[in-house]
Amino acid sequence: MSIARYYHTASTLANGSILVAGGYNTANLDSAELYNSSTRTWTTTANMSIARFIHTASILTNGKILVAGGNCTSGYLNSAELY
Repeated sequence: MSIARYYHTASTLANGSILVAGGYNTANLDSAELYNSSTRTWTTTANMSIARFIHTASILTNGKILVAGGNCTSGYLNSAELY
């Protein structure tokens, strides 16, 4: 993991990779990383449009991840995005 974080989400994708999204370090994070458990390597992936922490992430039937809600610098979020 390139950025240490807490208050993030971790979701297992259909291919076995784990998506770690958002969270908090010294500030809110919009970054996301993929962990490959076979090779034990981390890869940075596209950032979220809004930095968020204490959010939820749900795996949808189409394999996408719905990241929703949480907190940001200005308060609570009522937005969502798909990975």
